Amino acid sequence: MSSSTRPVEASTDGLAPAPRATSDGSPRQRTWRAFRSNPLGVGSVLALVFTAVVAVAAPLIADEPRGYGTEVLAPPSARHWFGTDNLGLDVLAQVVWGARTSVAVGLGASLLAIVLGVAVGVGAAYFRKLDTVLGVLVDLMLSLPVLPLMILVAALVGPSVSTLVVVIAVFSWPEVARVVRSQALPVVTLTYVDAAHVIGAPNRWVLARHVLPAVAPVIAVSVVLTASRAVLSEAGLSFLGLGDPTSWSWGTILYNAQRSGVLGSAWWTALFPSLAILLLVVAATLASLAYNDARNPRTRGDSVR
Repeated sequence: MSSSTRPVEASTDGLAPAPRATSDGSPRQRTWRAFRSNPLGVGSVLALVFTAVVAVAAPLIADEPRGYGTEVLAPPSARHWFGTDNLGLDVLAQVVWGARTSVAVGLGASLLAIVLGVAVGVGAAYFRKLDTVLGVLVDLMLSLPVLPLMILVAALVGPSVSTLVVVIAVFSWPEVARVVRSQALPVVTLTYVDAAHVIGAPNRWVLARHVLPAVAPVIAVSVVLTASRAVLSEAGLSFLGLGDPTSWSWGTILYNAQRSGVLGSAWWTALFPSLAILLLVVAATLASLAYNDARNPRTRGDSVR
């Protein structure tokens, strides 16, 4: 018999060996490993990165579509991969350049909505006297008919990229505030937060040191989801003719195709910008779901051995 046996820790009640907890790294490392093992999550992130690269490198990929072309309503071919529209402009160039405006509006509106939503959500959770007032404000904003109000405001102010960013952000922050508040409420009652108050730590230090890091994962998910919804909102407003007429966007491509009446005869003029919107929204949703699953110890398979 071999004498190289490993000792087993005895339990305190003498009935069975006590399980030994094994550490596989920090929670952040375990989350990262779980996310990398999810092919849908990795593929979604790659799709988002690809879209961002196309938006940034648009001048290197295709010339900006302008003027008129000689090949009108040409179907997809080796010369024009996505075909041409009623003006003879290359649809691929429109989709590539449209990514710049759509991604810019999505990120700009998302960041502005996150700033407003986090400020209201954390403020409602941390300053309990403001919770009722801010809660009523959030509920009121969520009860409003968003799309008609977006159309009204955009029509009154005038079409521009900055208008779209502000309008979309104003109607997007309440959802962020509600989610952030629900995550911050348990944090502000924890012992180390009370201890920070006892030693006289200022509120801004407690918020920056304890509360905001605790809700940071929720903020990261909200950025991605809010950006994808902002892209959808921008496409909808541009499709209704309320987008920036001086720049290309995926919604503007659809608006031009619908206005020229070629949707039935030239399917490619609407298919490819629609696929670009679909790719970004689905990738953002799947990436957020995969990240949430990776953060959850139950879904990522953490166990005590």
